[in-house]
Amino acid sequence: MVGIGTQQVLANALNWSPEMACSSLGLWRDSRSFTIYACLLSAFALGLTVAGRSFTSARKVAETVSTNGDSSAQLSITGRIRQAVHTRGGTTVFTYDLIRLICTGALFILSILSVVFHNGSSTEGWSLTCPARAELIATFASGYATLLCTFGAILHSRGRIVCNAHAAFTLLVLFGVFAYRNIYPLMYLDGRPSDDDIPWMMYARGTLVTLSGLVIPVLIPRTYVPVDPEHPALQPNPEQTASILSFLTFTFTEPIIMAAYRNSNLPYESLPPLADYDWSSHLEKRSIDAMDPIVRRGKGLKDRNLFFGIMQVFFWEYLFFGFDLLIDVLSRFMTPFALNRLLSYLQYGNQGSTIRPWQVYWLPYFSVFDSLSRVWIATLLVGGTLASLFRNLYIFVGEHVQVQAENILLQQIFRHALRLRVSEESSTSTSETQSSAASVIATTTNTEDSPAITLVGTESSTANISETVASGSVEPFDGPAEKAAPPLTLHLAGRINTLMGADIGNILGARDFLVLLVMLPFQVIISMWFLYNILGWSAIVGMGSMVAMMPIPGMLAKRINEVQGVKMQRTEARVQAITESMNIIRMIKMFGWERMTIQKLGDLRTSELTSVRTIKFLELFGAVLNNVLPVLILIVTFTFHTVIMRKELDAASIFSTIVVLDLIRLDLGSVPYFITTIMQARVSFNRMTNFLNESPMLDQFSRDVASTYDPIQRPTDDTVIGMKNVKISWSESRSESTTDRRIFSLKIDELVFDHGALTLITGPTGCGKTSLILGLLGEMHVQNTSSNSWVAFPTIHGVAYAAQESWVQSTTIQENITFLEPYDEQRYKKVMYQCALEKDLALLSAGDQTEVGEKGLTLSGGQKARITLARAIYSSAQTIILDDVLSALDVHTSRWIVNRCLQGDLTAGRTIIIATHAVDLVSPLASRIIQISRRGDVSSFAKTPEVHTLETTDDSSSPVTSQAAVTAQKNGDPAVSETAGKLTVDEELESGRLRWTAIELLINAFGGYPVWAVILGTSLIVYVSSVIGTWWLGVWASAFEESSGGPVYIPFYLGVFSAIAVLNSVLYALAYIVFLYASMRASSALHEALSRKILGSTLRWLDVTPVGRIISRFTQDISTIDGPLTEYLQMFISFTLSMLIQFGAVIVFAPIFIIPGIIIAVTGITLGQIFIAARLPVRRLVSNWRSPLYTHFSAAVEGMTSIRAFGAQAPFQQELYKRLDAYTRPSRAFHNLDRWVAVRTDVLGALFSTGLAIYLVYMRPALGASNTGFALNMSIGFSGLLLFWVRLLSEVETCGNSLERIRDYLLISQEPIGSETGKPPAYWPASGALSVKNLEARYSSDGPAVLKRISFEVKSAERVGIVGRTGSGKSSLALSLLKLIPTSGDVYFDGIPTENVNLDILRSKMAIIPQDPTLISGTIRSNLDPIEQHDDAVLHRALRAVGLIGHSESGETAGFNLDTVVSSSGSNFSVGQRQLIALARAMVRGTRVLILDEATASVDAETDHLIQTSIRTELKGTTLLTIAHRLQTIMDYDKIMVLDSGELVEFGNPLTLLEKENGVFRALVDGSPDHAQLWRVVKNAAK
Repeated sequence: MVGIGTQQVLANALNWSPEMACSSLGLWRDSRSFTIYACLLSAFALGLTVAGRSFTSARKVAETVSTNGDSSAQLSITGRIRQAVHTRGGTTVFTYDLIRLICTGALFILSILSVVFHNGSSTEGWSLTCPARAELIATFASGYATLLCTFGAILHSRGRIVCNAHAAFTLLVLFGVFAYRNIYPLMYLDGRPSDDDIPWMMYARGTLVTLSGLVIPVLIPRTYVPVDPEHPALQPNPEQTASILSFLTFTFTEPIIMAAYRNSNLPYESLPPLADYDWSSHLEKRSIDAMDPIVRRGKGLKDRNLFFGIMQVFFWEYLFFGFDLLIDVLSRFMTPFALNRLLSYLQYGNQGSTIRPWQVYWLPYFSVFDSLSRVWIATLLVGGTLASLFRNLYIFVGEHVQVQAENILLQQIFRHALRLRVSEESSTSTSETQSSAASVIATTTNTEDSPAITLVGTESSTANISETVASGSVEPFDGPAEKAAPPLTLHLAGRINTLMGADIGNILGARDFLVLLVMLPFQVIISMWFLYNILGWSAIVGMGSMVAMMPIPGMLAKRINEVQGVKMQRTEARVQAITESMNIIRMIKMFGWERMTIQKLGDLRTSELTSVRTIKFLELFGAVLNNVLPVLILIVTFTFHTVIMRKELDAASIFSTIVVLDLIRLDLGSVPYFITTIMQARVSFNRMTNFLNESPMLDQFSRDVASTYDPIQRPTDDTVIGMKNVKISWSESRSESTTDRRIFSLKIDELVFDHGALTLITGPTGCGKTSLILGLLGEMHVQNTSSNSWVAFPTIHGVAYAAQESWVQSTTIQENITFLEPYDEQRYKKVMYQCALEKDLALLSAGDQTEVGEKGLTLSGGQKARITLARAIYSSAQTIILDDVLSALDVHTSRWIVNRCLQGDLTAGRTIIIATHAVDLVSPLASRIIQISRRGDVSSFAKTPEVHTLETTDDSSSPVTSQAAVTAQKNGDPAVSETAGKLTVDEELESGRLRWTAIELLINAFGGYPVWAVILGTSLIVYVSSVIGTWWLGVWASAFEESSGGPVYIPFYLGVFSAIAVLNSVLYALAYIVFLYASMRASSALHEALSRKILGSTLRWLDVTPVGRIISRFTQDISTIDGPLTEYLQMFISFTLSMLIQFGAVIVFAPIFIIPGIIIAVTGITLGQIFIAARLPVRRLVSNWRSPLYTHFSAAVEGMTSIRAFGAQAPFQQELYKRLDAYTRPSRAFHNLDRWVAVRTDVLGALFSTGLAIYLVYMRPALGASNTGFALNMSIGFSGLLLFWVRLLSEVETCGNSLERIRDYLLISQEPIGSETGKPPAYWPASGALSVKNLEARYSSDGPAVLKRISFEVKSAERVGIVGRTGSGKSSLALSLLKLIPTSGDVYFDGIPTENVNLDILRSKMAIIPQDPTLISGTIRSNLDPIEQHDDAVLHRALRAVGLIGHSESGETAGFNLDTVVSSSGSNFSVGQRQLIALARAMVRGTRVLILDEATASVDAETDHLIQTSIRTELKGTTLLTIAHRLQTIMDYDKIMVLDSGELVEFGNPLTLLEKENGVFRALVDGSPDHAQLWRVVKNAAK
């Protein structure tokens, strides 16, 4: 029998006699001596603690005590008592301390009495008898514990904590010694308590030592000990003060559970406070030395893989993991061991047992055999409870590590991102998975190495099977794999989003790698030992067959890994396409590309699902193998046992073997998962390590240039700004071919900017003006060209920067302007006035409290530019750098800015560096002009600035009226709603349980109720057959028992069992395949529906919905449906059917047990309902607080240059810490909820199995060992599934949140859907004639009118210039013509009302170049002709027309050709160059109407003139509507339209409007510095 030899050895070890204590070594080998050893160890540690405290600390404590004494002297006696109790942990803690002190004091007295009693009537003076000496040792220990408890009750603060900790340790040792001496021997037949010579004293001491050493320590609340004593938490987390019992049972989480259960809209404030060891500031201190490569290099340490940094940070946690897993394995094997012994008892009685019946020796009336069964029944309960305890402790610490590691990794990514050169577009060669990024419009033909990206937004949990990342290309089973699209260089933002959304999840998903390396091998060893003890060599043969088949799961995992690599490439292509589509969705709608985009996304999705289906089939093979392998092991083992070794099988052997093999089956099933997650984490670790160690950083952080960066000679004067003998470039070296990538560098001989004056930088488009500015800011690589090179850009007095692409945060206008500075009302108003923002604010309902939206999407280009300018002027920085801030402004606003801002008092004495094409406006103010030629030659000359008298009249704003409007907003105008100005709508958090509408959506997506009927029917048969197979093994065992040694026809029983196993596997595969194809259908249908709804939504909905929120639907939510939702749903169906069938099998053999079974089931369901209801609101809080993290990362990466220029890295990092803490708080609470329900369901399951065992043994003994074993096996299976069933139900509902989120987006407002009646005649449009009557437009149906009853007519091929101040409605008119915003009135295009034309057709017949030019990643060719309708000759002609290439045959100038790479959003081109490419794209489309919305605002005048000339020649017959601030652009047009505040104030021939006295257009022209030239152009055009 199992463990008999071990039991005998342990029993013999208890043969201790009192005389042993009289020997020279016997006394110190006595068990009671361990108490004095513990005391000595405690005293030594306590002495080190006391000695470690410095005299200063002791004096500080004394002063504190003295101060407290002085203050307490003023209190009453009651007040002093309350204060004393409070300083000692509060009433509850102090009461427990007193009770423990009383118990230890009584124990000490009893120990003294024991010495006296054991010494008896000894007359040898002070000499003691042998037993008395041993008791004296225990007396010393109890006295030492009493002394510690006394100090623990008297002292306060740290002294009390230390003394109580040592007292608890000492008393625990005392309890352990007592239990070893007096309780443990009772388990054996020949054992008896060692201290039973005085029974009453043994009971009394046992009671006292149990109370003081076990009960009180587990019940007393722990004292909060701050991680940083200098910064304690105002309110500790209940986790930090919970008692040991509360902590182990997770009772401390019940307040938040009940609060969430009662309130489905749980407020964030109801969550427990964040523990101080989870604060981001603490985690930074804990991890920065191990994780940050820059810090490590500063300490002279080598770079290493990030894995080792994580292991260094969490070393002790992983040491605990290893120990816990070993104990967990031993605990889990108590169940099959107890089952084996219990069934053996039922079949053979007490033969050969050395275990004492579970009765105390003074209660002999209990039956020996009945008592023996109680031991094993109790072991079932204890084993399940201990296994639950250690498993939940492991998961609790693991989830804690996961949350902290996520925080640390996000910190490190953000901290490192602030060091990177954001515009560096060179690819990085890696040996990892290469990414394929497909454009939404076309697949490019260029190939580069780039880092892999993975699916974003997946949640990791303990039961979540993550996806695998791997390199390689394979062919799926259903056909050859498609060739992955050549990878494109990823933009920094995309790379960071991938690291955040995918790689961190991959790393966290492999946190349990010790399960594979430690737990599983140890469990296999224990399994082999166990099976060998009950089956002998048959078990070795069976396990050998298992080992022989072990390579199969490994090969399967490798195959899945390979296919997963292909799948990930296709997923990356889809995600990249969706991300880019959402970023350019306004352009997609403007161009009518919705249908084409849906088709492209659909093709990518189909390709992705092909790989998903292949993976699912491989997983099916693995699942069938996982089910068949244990059955094969059973067949091999039992066949060898019965046929070869000719031994009989009994119920004890069969059913305990089944339990062990079930454990092995779970292990084998998890091996591929752990292998793939570890490999996935390895790839992600390498990618993140590469990001940290190899990404191109700014020169001050770069290893290659750090040694030469600092020692550069610089002027000693800290006011000098300039550079000498340097070369500015994007990277340190270039090895790429120039055929697809431009190489840029700017050589500076000597350049100095005047201090306290304005310096103007000018030059043609693309010459390097922005590069010069970025070089000053340190954003570009600066290389020395001689020994006396230097770069001087002092930042000690502050730097403010306004970028060419205005960077605004998604917050209010006021917060964008004040930025990091404190609010100064007087200065703020002055800035608003000088930056001409007052009139804009007056038009807004919430004034400067209006939210600008993501990327400032609610603002015009001019408004964003002026807000960016206002931020720089408002700052206290001495140096202000302005990059082309005037290009988006009209003439009058530009003049206002130059006169009142650049010459205002706020800029007086400040160094201003401005790059602009508006040379005529700014040059009079400049003390120095820097000219850059097209070839990159830099020249500088000084001049005397002219002082202009400020004009007293200007129509660009009315300061008095506007300031009053602003003041009204500041003073809280009651007419303004509290929500006025709020643009971005809060994401709705669904309350309550998963809605039926979401469930119905999934049912229909799967194919309707018939499909579900097939799935449920086949699954039911599968689990019925599985139970029948287990029952048949019991029948086989009964056959041996009933044969009484006679022959048993083994082939019959073996054949039936094998047939059942084959049927089970076939039906399982069938059910899986049906579910697989239904889930693939659902995934495809939901993705297509979501694509159509998003791309068909209104522009207003897109404005109020952050892009990140939309992308999360396509990434996180769709990925949840592809993976976790369908996986959890399938497992939930399987577990539900299995549990019902197992419970039914139990009821068949124990009908009366249906009552306790129902009670336990109802209790479990109730716990599950509470858990699920509480989990959902907390889960939604986690999701809701994750979004701000991504938003903050996105905003920081987008404005990284501005952030570094302002020196705002630290504030942005602190803001990240705040958001991380806000996210970690619900995340920790969410994970703790799982542990609460896990402990309780595990205990319920153990009670169920134990109760059934009691019933079967004592109330139905005639059932027999086989049937009893079958019923117990079913109950153990039922108990084991109970927790997973509750968790799976919760996971299904949690993942169903993604289903709800997708469904909500399927109900968003839509633009009118096209119809057959909306298709115009084929010839339409034959002309570009436009007729507009009473046109009104709004950005939302309930918003104010931005266009007010405008009427005009434009003949075909006419050129119309549209002018007006910033915000007058020019861009709104363009959007109205394309019906992108709600309109009323009539618009006729070539005689047909646009209201009757399908929107996609209308927008495809009008071309627009928006104010913010947007390019798609790929090449210039794919941007000009995304649908590949034109040959290269047409494309070259368009590029020549806009001046991007020359007239050579190859069409290449300055590195431009059709294969030139375009990075994400066109970030590797200047704004002016992007405008030219967009203009060329419009020319290629060849539409009848072309709208230019500030299309040439960022190009120089010479290039603008070239473009206008090309337009006249290339676009003959095209109606041209040009919105322009540069009047010279449109002065020779046929008509001029002047807008003001949404009204058409003038419309007519330019000459007619100029001749109009007091005309608005004439005022604009006369206010221009080149008004004479403008008059000449108009007059010449009129001739």
